[in-house]
Amino acid sequence: MKLITFTVPSYNSESYLSHCVDSLLVGGEDVEIIIVNDGSKDNTLKIAREYEAKFPTIIKVIDKENGGHGSGVNKGIENASGLYLKIVDSDDWLNKDALLKLIATIKSNISKGIEPDLYITNFIYDHVEDNTQKVSHYRKYIPEGTLVTWNQTKRLQTWHMLLMHSLLYKVSVVRESGVKLPEHTFYVDNLYAYQPLPYVKTLYYLDVDLYHYYIGRADQSVTVENIVKRYEQQIRVMKLMISAYSYKDIMKMNRQLRKQMLHALGAIMMNTVFFTTAKDTPERREAYAELWYHIKETDIQMYRFLRNKTGVMILKFLTWRGKGRVTTFSYNVLRKFVKLG
Repeated sequence: MKLITFTVPSYNSESYLSHCVDSLLVGGEDVEIIIVNDGSKDNTLKIAREYEAKFPTIIKVIDKENGGHGSGVNKGIENASGLYLKIVDSDDWLNKDALLKLIATIKSNISKGIEPDLYITNFIYDHVEDNTQKVSHYRKYIPEGTLVTWNQTKRLQTWHMLLMHSLLYKVSVVRESGVKLPEHTFYVDNLYAYQPLPYVKTLYYLDVDLYHYYIGRADQSVTVENIVKRYEQQIRVMKLMISAYSYKDIMKMNRQLRKQMLHALGAIMMNTVFFTTAKDTPERREAYAELWYHIKETDIQMYRFLRNKTGVMILKFLTWRGKGRVTTFSYNVLRKFVKLG
């Protein structure tokens, strides 16, 4: 069995797919690389097929109609044959030394009878245009280099979160969780980093800077303009996260896991509120009201929890114009900190 299945959702990726795939091939026969061509209109499929022909025991290509990033991830979950699964966007890449250390750690742990449900590694916001970087690590929250349970972790703070870029789930855990990402929707990584967590019983944090998250393209989903424009997709993901587990379900979970789950919900809800209220239109006002009505009708306890989050509480007392100003200011601060573009 392959140790890791890398799934690479790809759409019009001819300019950077090779860089991504070459970084994954460092894993050799220990890895499986599934390139999912999501209805590309350029040479992405041609490049992928060339890799498949050259590395038939490592690379598999799935060609499908366009369904968005989430549909590519779903295909990876369905077709993975490895022990672990990692999603790598086609414009991102992995550090060679960090990947080799991860594979060596997995092998060493297996030889000791250790197979954690989740490996966590660091990721890097890599701003290529000015050659600056911001590393996101978990040293304050998770013991490094040892098998732990949620009881031994600490709740993440402020905007620090477990993101798709940091996660290497066991394939069986992802499948057991039943997570299925919506098609034609951005920000689905939030759901992927949330829904499987209750199925994770053991974790292993490896303090290496593995994943390079490319920042700098104007068409990326994390730019201010695109987040503001795609607020309805953020709402869609938020609703799916809320429907995955009720507030009562979460309160029955292990104490530290419960803290992580509520932290994630609160942070993504803040994002959702911020970027829904970033502009003033009748459609946005209606969508904002409908979102809160939906949560209240679905889960009154969840509604009360989210309404009482500090940032949401502040916005509740502002005019719509005031909400927009706070949103713009807050995101500009985050842009400077992380350099989101």
